[in-house]
Amino acid sequence: MKNIYGLAPAVLALSIASSIGCWGQTASSPESSPVRSNVSDSVLGAAPVTAHITVEQAVEDALTGNPEIRAAVRRLSLAQMKTTTARSLDDPMLMVRDWGTPIRKPWDLNQAQLMISLQQTIPGKDKRDLRGKIAGDDVEVAGDELETLRQEVAASVREACVALLRNADEMKLHNEQAAVLNQTLSAVLAEYTTGKVPQVDVLRAQMALTRLSEHLIQLEEERDGSRAQLNELMGRSPDEAVEIAGNYRSPETLPPIEELKRVAIEHRPELAALRKQIVKSGDESRLARLAMKPDITVAAGYMLMPTGSFSRSAYMGEITMNLPSLNRARHDGETKQADAATDAAQAELDARTSSVFLEIRQAEIAVQSAQRRVKLYRDTLLPQAEAAFKASTAAYQNNRGEFTNLIDSQNLLLDIRNDTFKALSEEDAGSTQLERAIGAALPDIYPTQTNNDIPNFDIARTSK
Repeated sequence: MKNIYGLAPAVLALSIASSIGCWGQTASSPESSPVRSNVSDSVLGAAPVTAHITVEQAVEDALTGNPEIRAAVRRLSLAQMKTTTARSLDDPMLMVRDWGTPIRKPWDLNQAQLMISLQQTIPGKDKRDLRGKIAGDDVEVAGDELETLRQEVAASVREACVALLRNADEMKLHNEQAAVLNQTLSAVLAEYTTGKVPQVDVLRAQMALTRLSEHLIQLEEERDGSRAQLNELMGRSPDEAVEIAGNYRSPETLPPIEELKRVAIEHRPELAALRKQIVKSGDESRLARLAMKPDITVAAGYMLMPTGSFSRSAYMGEITMNLPSLNRARHDGETKQADAATDAAQAELDARTSSVFLEIRQAEIAVQSAQRRVKLYRDTLLPQAEAAFKASTAAYQNNRGEFTNLIDSQNLLLDIRNDTFKALSEEDAGSTQLERAIGAALPDIYPTQTNNDIPNFDIARTSK
């Protein structure tokens, strides 16, 4: 057949063939690339090993290794230590008094009266008990704050793991697409050398492979970012290589919204902390009122009387008390402040409860929307896209279709498969957000399932 395309097909074929390896790069981790191992292993040392862990293992590692959780545990320990001293008495006071020393003979201590005494202020038992109870309230609040942080870290770990799962699926799709396009380019190149297809078909295949290289850069950036975030949450070095093994979670049935609200009220640690803060404010208010009761101070001492006294040795005893009723304005002000703190804590609890209910509703909407998208992709769009790709392939093979239609249908199938994994990851992430909103795991309320039953829609690999 006569060449009508203006360039020597053999020359162009050689040029294209030498570039296929560059344009058709497949996604591979730097840890496992055989090309890099021949060079970097000898120059830079052994390649790093990728750690494969499950989502649950990642959560467990984060709960034990996260630096913020460790700091919160230390704060809880500090609050617990304070309970042992909350009911303690103030330090005793030692007094030494030189009394009656003559001014003309200040060195003549025999004419003076020397007194040594020890005194202790003893607040009422009810005051000390309330101080101990307030310290216990602080421990409970610190415990709820620790649980809040643990749930936040666990939710962040799950979201990072889902991002890595999705990235791995998209990497797999990228490799499949690169393999298909490489085969397509080889087939088109073979046809072009015989003059059966125009040069533009070859160039379109080249452009598609080049776009895949751009897509690979984006996928690697997302993977490395998710890895760094996950490692930071687990208390590891951000540059450690890690891969997640497992599947996306999918709740079979979501509980009714009223049930979710009830669970949140019972299990959300932030709400529990605010309720305990209200109790603490009430205890502080009662302690402020008890301040109107006088505190007793007792003292006992030894007295050395001047020379010539009937008895030079004597003792003294003393009982004193404060008079808070003479400073009522101050104590009334402290009582009002404590009452205002209780009202503020109650208002904060109401506002936080409303915010939690909003989080529940938003997470529920996200999960339900993702579930509908998964069903739409799985039952309708994916079969349609596969059928369209197969039809375009058959038409092109039989010289009844344009090469652009083949590329477009292949890209459409890739996009829909990517969107399917996006919907699956959003369903999993929405479930995590819902669990964070209610403060409890969904499996403890309603069962969940994995997406192992979702078929693996392989891209057709038939090429012209």
